Amino acid sequence: MADPSSYRPAPGQIPDSPGVYRFRDEHRRVIYVGKAKSLRQRLANYFQDLAGLHPRTATMVTTAASVEWTVVSTEVEALQLEYSWIKEYDPRFNVKYRDDKSYPSLAVTMNEEYPRVQVMRGPKKKGVRYFGPYGHAWAIRETVDLMLRVFPVRTCSAGVFKRSAQIGRPCLLGYIGKCSAPCVGRVTPEEHRELAEDFCDFMAGRTGAYLSRLEKQMHDAAEEMEYEKAARLRDDIGALRRAMEKNALVFTDATDADLIAVAEDELEAAVQIFHVRGGRVRGQRGWVTDKVEAVDTAGLVEHALQQLYGEESGEAVPKEVLVPALPEDAPALGEWLAGRRGSNVSLRIPQRGDKKALMETVHRNAQQSLALHKTKRASDLTTRSRALEEISEALGLDGAPLRIECFDISHLQGDDVVASMVVFEDGLARKSEYRRFQIKSFEGQDDVRSMHEVVSRRFRRYLQEKLKTGEWSPEDGDEGENPGENPLAEDDGRPRRFAYPPQLVVVDGGQPQVAAAKRALDELGIDDVAVCGLAKRLEEVWLPGEDDPVVLPRTSEGLYLLQRVRDEAHRFAIQYQRNKRGKRLKAGPLDEVPGLGESRRQALVKHFGSVKKLRQATIDQICEVPGIGRKTAETVAAALARSVPAGPAVNTATGEIIEDETPPPRVGAPPGGSRGTSSERGTEQ
Repeated sequence: MADPSSYRPAPGQIPDSPGVYRFRDEHRRVIYVGKAKSLRQRLANYFQDLAGLHPRTATMVTTAASVEWTVVSTEVEALQLEYSWIKEYDPRFNVKYRDDKSYPSLAVTMNEEYPRVQVMRGPKKKGVRYFGPYGHAWAIRETVDLMLRVFPVRTCSAGVFKRSAQIGRPCLLGYIGKCSAPCVGRVTPEEHRELAEDFCDFMAGRTGAYLSRLEKQMHDAAEEMEYEKAARLRDDIGALRRAMEKNALVFTDATDADLIAVAEDELEAAVQIFHVRGGRVRGQRGWVTDKVEAVDTAGLVEHALQQLYGEESGEAVPKEVLVPALPEDAPALGEWLAGRRGSNVSLRIPQRGDKKALMETVHRNAQQSLALHKTKRASDLTTRSRALEEISEALGLDGAPLRIECFDISHLQGDDVVASMVVFEDGLARKSEYRRFQIKSFEGQDDVRSMHEVVSRRFRRYLQEKLKTGEWSPEDGDEGENPGENPLAEDDGRPRRFAYPPQLVVVDGGQPQVAAAKRALDELGIDDVAVCGLAKRLEEVWLPGEDDPVVLPRTSEGLYLLQRVRDEAHRFAIQYQRNKRGKRLKAGPLDEVPGLGESRRQALVKHFGSVKKLRQATIDQICEVPGIGRKTAETVAAALARSVPAGPAVNTATGEIIEDETPPPRVGAPPGGSRGTSSERGTEQ
C-alpha cells in the first residue's frame, strides 16, 4: 500500500487549466482516469487526509504509485480524451458498465447498392440506419414481417442474393410478394433504394403522411372500381397500423428523445434507457454496473451518456436527452453531444407533463432491473455458500452462519417506535419466521435503548421456550427427557416461535447499536451467538468491542448478503411502522373505548351502519349486537356521548369513510413532516 504523499506533485507543478489525469500503480498500469475543469483543484482533493476521503477513493490513491496529466484547451476536449482513455486502458477504479451487446437493433444497410433489412448487434457501422435497440430479436422480426408487405425490401444474405442472381430465379420471399426481387431485375437499384428510404422514414416516425397517401390511393382505386387494388391497399394499411401498435404511443408530437433513469444502492446501479422517436418508444436497453469509484447519481448519468453515445453515429443522438440529475459538467456534455449530432441537443431534467411521467416509468424499470439482478444473484446456491463462507472468515466465526437474524428500529420523530426481526436461513429469506415488536418501555428517539430492548425480548423468549417443556434444560440436549420428543415443538407439532437461535445477529447500525445488542446477550448469559452491525453510510461491518470496522471487499458476496439482510429488515420495519401510524391517524371514537376489541368494534359498525347511527342508538339497542353486554353498551354510549364528531365517520376495521357528516379534515403527515429518522427512510418494496 503506497503513501499518497510519496508521489504527490510539488506545489505549483499542477497547472490550473482543463485536462485529463491518470493514476498508475507500481507496475505502470493505469488504474483511474478522470477529467477536470481545473487540474490543480481536482488533484488536490486526492492528496488530503485519508480519513476525509471516501473509502473507495482512499483505496484508489493508496493503490496508485504515480499520477500524470494532460492539459487540453476546453472541457469538451477533456471529455473526449477521458472517454478515449477509459476505452483504451480499461481502468479498474473507473465505473464499468456491463453493457449487454446482445441487445439487437433493426438495421437497414443504406451503404450497399441494394439495401438490406436485418437484425444487427454489436458496434454501430457507418452508413447503416439503426432503429431500436429492442428487447428481443423476435420482436424485430415480427415488425419486419408486417412491414415487408408494404415495403418489400431485400432481407436475404449476400450469398442468397448472389445465387438468385446467377440462376435468374428469386427466393421464396420474392414469390410470395415480401421482396421486390432486385436480384432478378424486377426493380431497378433506384426503385429498391426508394423502398428502403420509405421503410426508414416510416420506422423513424413519419407515419401520418404515408398512411394518408395509402388511404387516398385506396379510395381512388375503389372509385375506379379497381377493387382488388383497393383491397390490397386496405390490407397494407392494416399491416402498417399493426406494426405501429407494437410501439407504445407516448407523445402527440413527433418527439425525439432518450430518457435515462438510474436505480442504485451502495454497491451497484442499474441504468435504463428508453429511445423515443417520432413520439413513440422505439427501443429500450439497460445494464448494471458496479460502483467501483465514489460516484453519485449525476456521475452515473455522465458515465451512461459516454457509454451510450461514445461510439454512436451522429444520427443516433436525439434532439433531447432527459436525465434524473444533471452532471457537474452539463454544458460541456451538451456541447459534446451537439458535436456528435451535428446540431443542438437539449440535456435537461423533465419537470412536469408526459415526459416526467414517462421518466417515472423508466425509473420503475430501472428499479425492477436492479431487483431482478439481486434476485438472480441470491438464488444461486454456489454464490450463497460462498457468501456464508466469506462472512464466517471476516467475522472469525467457527462455522458458516446458517441462520442469520437481523434487527432494525423504525420510528417517526420518536413516535410509534417499532422494531423488526427478519430471518435468513442458508442465505434465503424465511418470511414465516419474521417477527415485529412494539417498543413501549420508554418514550422518545433512542435507537440504542430500543435495540437493547428488542434483542433482550427476543432472546428472553428463546430461553423461556427452552424451559417450557418441564424438566428439559439446555444441558439435556435436543431430545429432552423422552427420546423422540422435540422440546421445541408446540402441542400440535408446530415449532415454537422463538425456539431456534441464530448463529449470527445483525443489527442495522454502527458501534452503539452493536454494543447494545451484545450487552443484551451478555445480560442473559448467551455467549454462543455472534453479533455484528452494518453501517449504511459506508457499508462497514462493526464488531463488539472493536474500534475499527471490518471492511469487506466491494465485490464480496458476503457483503452483498449482509446488505440484503439489512435492507429486508429495514423494509419490514418501515412497513410495520407506517401501518401502525396509519391506524393511529384513522382512529375513531370506538378505539378509545376500554376493553372493546377489534371484533366487537366491527360488529357494532356493521350492525348500525355508521358511528353516527350508533351514537343515536339507545343502550338496549346496542345490547342487541351479538357479544355486547349491558355494561359494555353503557361504556360505548358514554364514550360516544363524550366524543365530538370532527369529520367523516370511519370504519375502524377498513379505514373507509362510512358516512360523510362534515367536510373531511386534511389527513397527511403529522407536524414536522414525514421525513422521519434515518432508520425509517428508504425504499419500501
